[in-house]
Amino acid sequence: MRTIKVKPLTAENFKHYGTFASMVNPEGPSLGDFYNDQVEFPVSGNLPIAFSPLVSRKPEKMIITTVEYHDTTCEGVLPLDDDAILHVAPASKDPVPELTEAFYVPKGTFVKLNVGVWHLAALPVHNDIMHVMITLPERIYKNDCVVVDYKEEDYIEIEM
Repeated sequence: MRTIKVKPLTAENFKHYGTFASMVNPEGPSLGDFYNDQVEFPVSGNLPIAFSPLVSRKPEKMIITTVEYHDTTCEGVLPLDDDAILHVAPASKDPVPELTEAFYVPKGTFVKLNVGVWHLAALPVHNDIMHVMITLPERIYKNDCVVVDYKEEDYIEIEM
């Protein structure tokens, strides 16, 4: 099993996977106290955007065994009550576990994953349970979600 180290979330080292902005310490363009257009979230068709809570439980060890991606939409991930570890790999036709990276996402930071980026649920850093707001077009998890279970030799352990 390979191991990877968690990296800090910066614009430079995350640019191939998407964008992000702090929702609790906003910076940049604003109309007074309204920080407009911090993260763009394009979707295809006329599907409404849905906000879905996810309860993420801290595993004994952070081992990546499964990944997913979406072909027609980006995905939003917002850790609400704990810092998170989010693993990603570049968009590709087939899984690329050897290119997987893990990022430390401070709570309150909205992350937009680009279309096709391999990922799975964000994992809590400090708490046993973390609440995450997932943003996707309505029901996309039923009609555009490719899930792949890795072979055991492709498992990846994330180290802090």
